[in-house]
Amino acid sequence: MGYTDGVRRLRPPDPEYLRLLLPYSDAVRELVLAARKLILEEAPRASEFIYAVYTIADHFTFTQRPGDSFVYTTTHGNWVNLGFPFGSLLPDPHGILRGEGKLIRHVRIAQASDLEALGVRELIRAAIAQAERPDGEAEKPRTVVRPKATPRKLAMPRLTPGRRRT
Repeated sequence: MGYTDGVRRLRPPDPEYLRLLLPYSDAVRELVLAARKLILEEAPRASEFIYAVYTIADHFTFTQRPGDSFVYTTTHGNWVNLGFPFGSLLPDPHGILRGEGKLIRHVRIAQASDLEALGVRELIRAAIAQAERPDGEAEKPRTVVRPKATPRKLAMPRLTPGRRRT
C-alpha cells in the first residue's frame, strides 16, 4: 500500500463490485463503500471475496480462503450489515451487535454516522485480532468477484421405478 503525505491510500473497489452495486440507491452504495473503507483502514492486507447471492456480500480474510473471513458486509435495500462470522465471541461492551445464532452477529448500518458509533471500529479490530492467518508469508491482497453464486445440487434419493417416496 502506498502513502501520500503520511496518509495510506486504500486500494479502490473492484469495477465488477461497483457494477454489482448499481441496482442499489446512491445512499446504500455510499454506506457499503464507507464500511469497506473502514475495514481496509484497519486491515489493508485483507483479501476480498465478493458474492452476488440474494444480497451483495463482501468477505474479508487474511488467508486466501473465504471461509476464514473475519468480517463481511451485506447490502440490503435501505441499509448495510457489517457482519462478524464469530461475533458471539467478540467483546461487545456497548451492546451494538445483533443476532441470536450460535456465532454470527452483525451491526446494522443505516446511515454514515452508524460507522462512527462507539464500538464499531473496536469490533473490527477485535475480529482482526482473532482472524486466521496464513502459514508463512502472507500473499498479496486480492479481490475475487463471483457475480452469481452457483447453487449446490441437492442430493436426492434415487427412486426405483414403481416405488413411491413416503
